[in-house]
Amino acid sequence: MARTALVTGGTRGIGAAISQALKADGHTVAATYSGNDEAAEAFKSQTGISVYKWDVGDFDACQDGIAKVTADHGAIGILVNNAGITRDAPLHKMTPEQWQEVMATNLTSAFNMSRGVIDSMREQGFGRIINISSINGQKGQFGQANYAATKAGVIGFTKSLALEGARKGITANVVSPGYINTDMMKTLSEEIMASIIAQIPAGRLGEADEVARCVSFLAADTAGFINGATLSVNGAQYLD
Repeated sequence: MARTALVTGGTRGIGAAISQALKADGHTVAATYSGNDEAAEAFKSQTGISVYKWDVGDFDACQDGIAKVTADHGAIGILVNNAGITRDAPLHKMTPEQWQEVMATNLTSAFNMSRGVIDSMREQGFGRIINISSINGQKGQFGQANYAATKAGVIGFTKSLALEGARKGITANVVSPGYINTDMMKTLSEEIMASIIAQIPAGRLGEADEVARCVSFLAADTAGFINGATLSVNGAQYLD
């Protein structure tokens, strides 16, 4: 059944691939973004997917944005919490601002957005909440205590939400990517890239479409008995 799907950070990288995969599945998709107006407008022009700008770390902005998307496209049946940032530093050099910025965008946003759709999903008797974590939330990473904490937190948040929503037809699952071939990775030197790939048994980076296919699967009506799961997409780099 076609639903209204909302993807945070849905105009670039993995988020853009997720937005397009859900549209290909027949859903009406809305994608949020926070800062790059030019990229968002280009994405909208290329895909026909509606874009909305707000700060997912701001509770009130999320509630207002969700209300706007609902007014434009109908009740949200699928939520993908994908928005994320990094502010890397070893802990002895990390500032409170670096910690709080990452917490707000990566973890608090999952609460803000999920809280904004949960009542409607309960009324519908249907919901798919899919949260994007990271291999570094599963295993940790040097210089990413803030990022790893948020991505580990997303997993715990999702498991609790799965328990709460199950009887109302709401599932909550995690997709946890490893190193994916996005624009961010392309900024790395050849030496660093080679060292990363050497750690991946598959011998390559993942592709954004491979992550998006996992989201598409979990968002389907037929995935109703998959709840509270973490689906790792990392080329066997980390097995949990």
